Amino acid sequence: MNIREQLNLIAEKRIIILDGAMGSMIQALHLNEIQFKGSRFAKHPTSLEGCNDLLCLTRPDSIGAIHEAYLEAGADIIETCSFNSTSVSLSDYGLGHLAYEISAAAAGIARKAADKFSGCGKPRFVAGSIGPTAKGASLYPDVNDPHKRSISWEELEAAYYDNARGLLDGGADILLVETVFDTLNVKAALFAISRLLEERNIDVPIMISASVSDGSGRLLAGQSLEAFCVSVLNVSLPGGSTPWAIGLNCSSGADKLLPFIRTLSKKVPCLVSAYPNAGLPNRFGCYEEMPEIMSANIETYFKEGLINIIGGCCGSTPAHIAAVVQKAAIYKPRNIPDISHNNCFAGFEPLYPADNTIHIRDTLDAAERKEFLQLLSEGEYEDAVDTARDMVDNGAVIINIETDDEKTLSNFLDFALMNPYVARVPFFINSSCFNTLETGLKRLQGRGLAGPVNLKDGEEEFLHKAQLIWRYGAAAVVTLADEQGQAETDDRKIEIMQRIFQLLQKNGYPNGLGIVIDTEIPIEPEKDNTVCSWIRENCPGVLIAV
Repeated sequence: MNIREQLNLIAEKRIIILDGAMGSMIQALHLNEIQFKGSRFAKHPTSLEGCNDLLCLTRPDSIGAIHEAYLEAGADIIETCSFNSTSVSLSDYGLGHLAYEISAAAAGIARKAADKFSGCGKPRFVAGSIGPTAKGASLYPDVNDPHKRSISWEELEAAYYDNARGLLDGGADILLVETVFDTLNVKAALFAISRLLEERNIDVPIMISASVSDGSGRLLAGQSLEAFCVSVLNVSLPGGSTPWAIGLNCSSGADKLLPFIRTLSKKVPCLVSAYPNAGLPNRFGCYEEMPEIMSANIETYFKEGLINIIGGCCGSTPAHIAAVVQKAAIYKPRNIPDISHNNCFAGFEPLYPADNTIHIRDTLDAAERKEFLQLLSEGEYEDAVDTARDMVDNGAVIINIETDDEKTLSNFLDFALMNPYVARVPFFINSSCFNTLETGLKRLQGRGLAGPVNLKDGEEEFLHKAQLIWRYGAAAVVTLADEQGQAETDDRKIEIMQRIFQLLQKNGYPNGLGIVIDTEIPIEPEKDNTVCSWIRENCPGVLIAV
């Protein structure tokens, strides 16, 4: 039985217990600068106090003791001390080059502790913690200069790849992408993880945990919780798998997190996790919520059947986890709903197309469309965004950005994604140049569309492009053309559609993935043409573009 099967078997029977905060426990040790540095880094030119992950190299026994305390308290899963073990985060201390080494050491320490406590029918597991970094790929460090970004997709992907590689080499069973405040960051992490898992031909359960920034339940980068779920559930993982668990952590205490856990529990077809803070910090930065209070607040999650995995974040301790363990033992885990987000899209807000059709032409106003494309071509990006906003106000559900020029696309997205009225809808990256498609997909935190792709250059090239679009978390817009050219008759269109659908199914695309077929045939209200009728009857889940 592999790790995923073991975890799923436990999850069917009871609520799984995650550990609590690492930082709170490290603070209780009252370590000084000399102890953080150890002998190896004694001459390091900058201060390393507060670089908790470095303790995996300089004080591994202290980190191991914290893991063992949580295991004693009843944790099934312990998180590695690697929240900041990417080169991006460690570079703040001048330690970016040690990202892999620290990640591997963190996993090794946790692995040793988990193995020590495994047995008697209760296996223990290690979750490799992958933090968000302090930089968001969707955030604007200078609102007066939309072209500036805190970090690029390429930088994030490379950093996450080394982080995940070290965690797996050190013995992690699960990869936990946590405290997500920008969905584009987690998409880069999942892209890197997928590449790593495919290279090694292994299956590793993936957990994703977001942090909501305020009472509205939005992530810091702007997405609603529902839009976040749509976005991460549609990123391709090896073998066509979905995240093993999606949840919320940090944010606030369990009582204030409750309404968002309720939303999450209804919306995701996988396990739901939660590990809230021990209340909110006081003016000195200390968390004062006692174990009995935190566990009582969390008990509401259990009573309502909202949760599968529970733990604690900032301020929580082994005593908090022990109190939660006692409550969890009384209740059954959440039942996983049979729902799908395969045919859904998202900007800041989710889009749920009806009747298996989706409007990819933006607007019924041809003059608006013409003005938008003209402004794009002239480089008037702010004016183009204003026109796009007018299109959304007039009923457009998707912004169709039609250009083959990477610079034009990038410059427009710089301005468009800063405008919350435009960014709330999904974008269709519409280009015949695949490099341009990738440029756009690396900028979208939501679930958009990209294409067109078709069979003109053969099956191998089509599959490569379609699967890459899926890996970026988007849906491929497919036109009905093959090596012989564009289909003109209904019979030819159906022939190509059948070939495409069978090809995708054979190569990992499940039914209902959300492939969008552009038949290039006007659809009359309340009346299907022959091709559309055939697609609806024979290609379950496929969307038809109108």
